[in-house]
Amino acid sequence: MSTAGSIGSDPRIQRVRVTKDQIIADLVDGRVVSVPLAWSWRLSEATPAQRANFRLIGTGQGVHWPDVDEDISVEGLLHGTPAHRPRLRAAAARLHTPGPANKRMQPTRQKRARG
Repeated sequence: MSTAGSIGSDPRIQRVRVTKDQIIADLVDGRVVSVPLAWSWRLSEATPAQRANFRLIGTGQGVHWPDVDEDISVEGLLHGTPAHRPRLRAAAARLHTPGPANKRMQPTRQKRARG
């Protein structure tokens, strides 16, 4: 006899809760998985109302929070994969902007005061 939540099937999320410190997922097979809220920088910076607004993706393969554009998969929760904050685009662009590599710096000449 086999059920949808049997141990041999792919893990699926049945219910999610977000507290001030944790993301807690109840799986269909009876397991409860929790990870630190800090592992999702988007959710850790979100308001409680934004954290409460989510929907399950597919048949429980993940969770989507539309207000903060965050997606967390059941596999990510089980494997303990924290979300990394992306580098700022402006800072990254400055690092890759070529400068005056072949230009010699010329000393500035001061004008003499006529007296």
